[in-house]
Amino acid sequence: MATLCRPSIAVPDHVLTMEQTLELARTLHADHPQLGLALRLIENTGVRTRHIVQPIEETLRHPGFEPRNGVYEAEAKRRVPQVVFGALDHAGLGVRDIDLIVYVSCTGFMMPSLTAWLINTLGFANDTRQLPIAQLGCAAGGAAINRAHDFCLAYPQANVLIVACEFCSLCYQPTDLGVGSLLSNGLFGDAVAAAVVRGCGGTGVRLERNGSHLVPDTEDWISYAVKGTGFHFLLDKRVPTTMKMLAPALRTLADAHEWDVSGLDFHIVHAGGPRILDDLCHYLGVEPEMYRYSRATLTERGNIASCVVFDALDRLFEDGGAQESARGVIAGFGPGITAEISLGRWAAAEPLAGQRRPAAEQRAGVV
Repeated sequence: MATLCRPSIAVPDHVLTMEQTLELARTLHADHPQLGLALRLIENTGVRTRHIVQPIEETLRHPGFEPRNGVYEAEAKRRVPQVVFGALDHAGLGVRDIDLIVYVSCTGFMMPSLTAWLINTLGFANDTRQLPIAQLGCAAGGAAINRAHDFCLAYPQANVLIVACEFCSLCYQPTDLGVGSLLSNGLFGDAVAAAVVRGCGGTGVRLERNGSHLVPDTEDWISYAVKGTGFHFLLDKRVPTTMKMLAPALRTLADAHEWDVSGLDFHIVHAGGPRILDDLCHYLGVEPEMYRYSRATLTERGNIASCVVFDALDRLFEDGGAQESARGVIAGFGPGITAEISLGRWAAAEPLAGQRRPAAEQRAGVV
């Protein structure tokens, strides 16, 4: 049975604090008619620190979509190999053990996908399958896990590498002055993450079931307007209410698996904002402690889009993991409005003998 192993996470060195964010809002938008509301919303996110790929002075300057996308590509190629090798080491595998690479990102564009560069540069086999996912936003982390699970169900001996690369700061648009845009400017952060789903063996979440749910007629609640200046993030004021519609989907999938979602042992969910976590506690009937890992990600790194579920899962590993066979849920939420949900049990089994080819042995010659 497929096992989601420990993720590897990396964030940039440039740090932006809540205090700096509020001061920037006051300085840049001193005459905004709804500045007071925007400041309160930013404070209520609970985001204390975020990491960004460029110094704040460069982030605030908009040189055009082409230069920004160039930064995206350069930073992805500079930062992703580190987390790839980290994830492979956590899984006890090397690059030649990977059968599929799933790459998720919604903050830049490359064609061919970064998957081609990874295969050519890091030594993956030429027959490694590629699955780029570009338009599921924050839900893409959950979708990547589910597609990896599906692949391992079809090919039980296969191993899948998931890579998530989100540089949300490169989507900053100085001319977008709506309250939703100002809130987004104080919420999102940058990160890269990777994780391996092993078809056999491995320590982590042994995946048992997955599902998706789309809330009808909510396509314009979270979206991009694609303009000459790049991606303009649109966030409807109704988005914080989405758990009323998505929480039942988590319960329905658990019921189909004959599990009670209110009685699970761990919850790893996308933390788009504090209300999402508060509402899940309410609608699913679970204690706030269940979302401590997701809340810690939000507090320390902000909303890092598709990377959130991997960062939160890594915190569970850092905390010693769960008891053997403990039951849990992993869920990502994003545009659509979409939920991507996985159910699984904690597995502390060691990797199967004879399958380990450490990534460290295959790094020589990587640029």
